[in-house]
Amino acid sequence: MTFDELEEFKKDLKRLLKKYRSLEDDLETVKKVLKVEPKERPPFSFRIDGLGLETCVIKVKKIACKSLKGRGVNTGLRLIYAHFEEEQSITLVELYHKNNKENEDRDRILNNFK
Repeated sequence: MTFDELEEFKKDLKRLLKKYRSLEDDLETVKKVLKVEPKERPPFSFRIDGLGLETCVIKVKKIACKSLKGRGVNTGLRLIYAHFEEEQSITLVELYHKNNKENEDRDRILNNFK
């Protein structure tokens, strides 16, 4: 399984790293889980429907972050990624905190995967 990142994702990560110092390590943990089970797994992750894309785009809602002690997986961090099953690759699309943003950036997803 290979991992790619959109430029916008890198900017999201850089901005969030200022607030959540452990985020890079936490993302490595998420990547290890995605290597084993890249498909959606409710209640932790859900497929985003209604995009009109053949690409499988998934939102991870339960991400543990060491910088947010005592919260477990209820940190409020959200990760959006596209899973390409045939190519055995995952593209990280967006990372945000639910307090800063209500939903994923559908325009970003559509612009990159049409």
